[in-house]
Amino acid sequence: MPSVVDNITFDSHDPFAQATWWAEVVGGSVGADDFPGDPEAGVEPPEGVTAPRLLFEQVPEAKSVKNRVHVDLIPDTTREEEVARLIGLGATHVADHIRPDGKGWVVLADPEGNEFCVERSVAERQP
Repeated sequence: MPSVVDNITFDSHDPFAQATWWAEVVGGSVGADDFPGDPEAGVEPPEGVTAPRLLFEQVPEAKSVKNRVHVDLIPDTTREEEVARLIGLGATHVADHIRPDGKGWVVLADPEGNEFCVERSVAERQP
């Protein structure tokens, strides 16, 4: 039987703050037993959604290079509306990879600098 991804884990200075931010991004919730100052905190996916948890573990060092692994988000609104929402929540714009035909993605960074991508929505992919 194959393995199943349980968590996608990020190093973090403030795990609870990161989990709280990402819970807002994905519509999930911070783990019931997580609290401010906790050395690890997780994001439970929204009810009815099958997805790995996002887990944030406290480390002393700052992020220094590009992520080797990142999250790609597919919004239920347009890509541009989601980028605007996430920047409003505190994300930082890193790069645009949108092609003239509308395909592509936008790279953002969370409050601790972890890059992630926002792709086109399912509706935007329709012919």
